Amino acid sequence: MAFVAQPAGPLRAGAAQVDITPQGPVHLAGDIATHRPAKLVADPLYAKALVLESGGRRLCLLTLDITIITDRYSRLIREQAAEPFGLDPAAVMVHALQSHSAPGMGRFMVDPDFPGIPAQHEWIGGDEEAYSLWAADRAVEAIGRAVEALEPVQIGMASGIEGRLAFNRRAVLRDGSIGMPGPTWPGGPLGPHWIRCIEGPMDPELGVICLRNAALRIVALVLHYTCHPVHVFPKPIVSADWPGAWAAEMQQRTGAGVALVVNGACGNINPWPPFDPDYVEDHRRMGRLLAQNAEGVLEAISFQDGTELGHCRRIAKLPLRELSPEELQRCEALLAAHPAPIFTDESQSLVDPEWIAAASVYSVHLMRQRAPHLDYEVQAFRLGPAAIVGLAGEPFVEAGLQIKLASPAYPTYIAHCCTQYVGYIPTAEALKRGGHEATTRYWAKLAPEAFGLIVAEAGEALRGLDW
Repeated sequence: MAFVAQPAGPLRAGAAQVDITPQGPVHLAGDIATHRPAKLVADPLYAKALVLESGGRRLCLLTLDITIITDRYSRLIREQAAEPFGLDPAAVMVHALQSHSAPGMGRFMVDPDFPGIPAQHEWIGGDEEAYSLWAADRAVEAIGRAVEALEPVQIGMASGIEGRLAFNRRAVLRDGSIGMPGPTWPGGPLGPHWIRCIEGPMDPELGVICLRNAALRIVALVLHYTCHPVHVFPKPIVSADWPGAWAAEMQQRTGAGVALVVNGACGNINPWPPFDPDYVEDHRRMGRLLAQNAEGVLEAISFQDGTELGHCRRIAKLPLRELSPEELQRCEALLAAHPAPIFTDESQSLVDPEWIAAASVYSVHLMRQRAPHLDYEVQAFRLGPAAIVGLAGEPFVEAGLQIKLASPAYPTYIAHCCTQYVGYIPTAEALKRGGHEATTRYWAKLAPEAFGLIVAEAGEALRGLDW
C-alpha cells in the first residue's frame, strides 16, 4: 500500500481505555495443551485506544492486554471501527501485548481447518470464542471513546535505557543445544552449570511519546520496552503483567489520561536473569522500575505543536516450512488412530504432548495445502520524527534491533504480535540450534528466510514514509 501522509499541521489526540477483564473462568492462553481457567484477578485487563488526527486524517493505535490476536479478530475490529470513526483500516494498528496471564483472541494453537477439537474443549485451540467476540466489541468501544475525546495537543518524544529487567532467554548449552533459563530451572541458584553462553542480545531502549493538551495535562503516553510478559504465568491468575503495571504506575505518577505500552520484538526475551541467585518474580516491581526510568525520560522531552502523520502497510509473502514425508506420515498415523484429543488426566485439562505435537505439525501441513506462502502484514506509522513499526507474530529481538538501526527515523519503536498470529520468527542461526521457538510446530512454521524478508519489508515501509 502506498504511503499516506499529512503535512505538518495542528494535531489532535484522544485516548480511552475500556475494561476487558474476563467476567468468569475464561481460559488463559500462553500455555500449550493445558487448560488454565482463570481463578483470580490480580489486576485488570484493558483495550486502550489512541487516535491521532491532523488535517482530517487519522491514525489509531489499539493495544490489548491479551496473549494473542488472530487475523479474524483484527479484521473484525478494523471493519467495525473504519466507517463510524473515519479510519482507514490500514491506519489501525492492533497490538496484543502478549501477557501469558490473559485470554487469547482467536484460534492460534492449531489451524482453523484442523478438525479434531471438540466444541467443549475449544481452549485447546487457544481461545474461547465468546470472550473473543466480547473483547472485540469492547475494543471498538475504546476506539469510539478515543475519537470522542479528540482535542488539540502538543507532542514530544525521547528514549532512555533500561538494561536490568529483560534478558535473552536462549542459553547455549555445552552440547550446543538450546535451553531456556527461568525461575524453575534445575542446577542450583545460578542455574545449570552446563550453560556455555547466552545466544543473543536484548533491546534496552525505553521509549516515551507524550501528548499534552493546552492545560499541560497529559492526554496519553505511549511507552515502549521489549520483554515477554510472563511474571505471573503459569498461575491461573488474570494479570496484564509488567505492561499493565507500568501503565498503571505512569498514570498514577503523571496523571496521564491513558498510558499505552508498545511491546517490542521479544520472541526470545524474558524477564528472568539467568545468573542472578537473588531474583524475585514480581511484575509490579518491574513496572515501578520502568516508571522511575520513564519519569526521567519524560522530563527531557521537548514539545511541538504540529506534526506530520503518515501510515504505510505492506504485505510480504513468507514461505512456510516444508514437512518431511516421514514427519507428516507419523502425524497422520497418530491422528488417524486418535482423531480426538488424548488427555492424560481425569479432568481432561492436560492434553497428551505427542497428540498436541502431531496436531500442531499437521496444522502446518493444512496451511501449506491452502498456499505455500503466508501473507504477512507490516505496518509503519509516522508521528513527526518518530515511527512505530507493527510486526505480526513473535520476531526475535534481533529483528527489532536491525529495523531500528536501519530506520531513517529516530526514535523507531517496534510493536510485535500485531494483526495476526504467525508464530515465532527466529534468526536463521537460531533455527539451526533448535529449541522451543525453532522446532516445527504451528507456532514455529516459517522458513528460515522469513526473518530477513520481514526486516527488509519493514525497512521499505519506513523508507516510504517520506522523511
